[in-house]
Amino acid sequence: MTESAPNQPQGWGESLRNFLHPRVITMLFLGFSAGIPLLLIFSSLSLWLGEAGIERKAVTFFSWAALAYSFKFVWAPLIDKLPLPLLTALLGRRRAWLLVAQCFIMLAIVLMGMIDPTTGQDSLVQMALAAILLGFSAATQDIVIDAYRIESAETRLQAMMSSTYIAGYRLGMVVSGAGALFLAASFGSEKGHYVYSAWQSTYLIMAGTVLVGVITTLLMPEPERKQVDKHHYAATDYARLLAVFAAGVAGFIGAFFLGSDAFVWLKQAVGDGVFTGFLLEALHFFMAIGVAVLIGWGLVLLGLVNREMARDTWVEPIADFFRRYGLKTALLLLALIGFYRISDIVLGVISNVFYQDMGFSKIEIATAVKTFGVIVSIAGGFFGGLLVTRFGVMRILMLGAALAVAANAVFILLALSGHNVLLMYLAVGFDNFEAGLAGAAFIAFLSSLTSVSFTAVQYAIFSSLMTLFPKVIGGYSGTIVDGIGYPGFFTFTSLIGVPVMVLVWLVGRELKVE
Repeated sequence: MTESAPNQPQGWGESLRNFLHPRVITMLFLGFSAGIPLLLIFSSLSLWLGEAGIERKAVTFFSWAALAYSFKFVWAPLIDKLPLPLLTALLGRRRAWLLVAQCFIMLAIVLMGMIDPTTGQDSLVQMALAAILLGFSAATQDIVIDAYRIESAETRLQAMMSSTYIAGYRLGMVVSGAGALFLAASFGSEKGHYVYSAWQSTYLIMAGTVLVGVITTLLMPEPERKQVDKHHYAATDYARLLAVFAAGVAGFIGAFFLGSDAFVWLKQAVGDGVFTGFLLEALHFFMAIGVAVLIGWGLVLLGLVNREMARDTWVEPIADFFRRYGLKTALLLLALIGFYRISDIVLGVISNVFYQDMGFSKIEIATAVKTFGVIVSIAGGFFGGLLVTRFGVMRILMLGAALAVAANAVFILLALSGHNVLLMYLAVGFDNFEAGLAGAAFIAFLSSLTSVSFTAVQYAIFSSLMTLFPKVIGGYSGTIVDGIGYPGFFTFTSLIGVPVMVLVWLVGRELKVE
């Protein structure tokens, strides 16, 4: 379908001028706001809890707070459909939701900062709840930013907007990662000398950085609605729909925690091996999801929510995608979405462990990955956006897929060479440049696939699917390395990128775009 072409190739001058477009610059600041929360849940929080003397198994529990990022497609339809009282009329539907999400992000970070995890078990529970609020609010912000980006500008600007968004996101992660650690250290907290007030001040400052996103939201224009909703529902219908969603969430939480003891007993009974443990945890998780779905479905069947509205919210976005592309092409597109970043993500799961095993120090890893790698990835993102507007998205998707295979091959050389700083920088630079370039092209491609009628939910599904299979395979990366070693592992990650190139070619042929 030629209507799906993300853009027609442009000249170099016009492509470069696109970087100065107001909507492109806006995405830099929104990307910065989106990049702040994640590391405040993961690495920065982990170091805080570690300095506070919290045991490791309790620290890893907090990673569940980021599950919202992987399942944001569940409530993305509500973001598309539910108006917010007063704010939607005042700011528009995208800016209203974005402002609310950013306010809750700031609130969650402040709440985390006001809790000292050393004061008892209750404080850890409170910290976990605040972290979950942060994860949920941050994932909501991502949903709205993605929808805003797609709706606010024509397709020729999508690659450039993706590039500046990636650059802002990386800068936000630097601030909430390295920046937060620098602040906590400068305020006097370190391993062996824990100072709660240092981390409190750090998190309060991090909450203040989100004001960059708030100010941007208030200043930027609301995107023009290109499609009017076919159905107009009463306020009570929206309230009941939200209640059904809340009931489903409560069912998931209840089923997951009530079933924990049974699955612990089951793992002890069958043996807690790596493979069996993974399968049982997956079964536990998906059973909880099944309970949530059954509760929501049952409430709809009982008539507690408008059935037409429920279908319009959760079923129609998926049906629309298959209607527009047909079953064959839609499945091909979903396969490409699910596997395009597989080489990058599977390698990334074990990369830091690999560097340590090769004898690189923490300072060498931090300098190469957190500083040099970030700069190169930003450059790759800008270059990828420029190439997409100049040559078209499918050609650059193919280039990104080929570079991913080559980048993984460089890691084979590093694995064979051992502690070689120059080769490490080459591997990190190649990998990050390729990831930035391919990421910008892929975001532009995904944006082109969404319908203006279901922007938020369709893009949320695509972005969740993008990481699902690679993360599942990445969970076995340690087992694969134990079996075939690092050179064999990186050969594997290179080879699994080859079918991706075939998928890009098949999709380009089906869509008849370049």
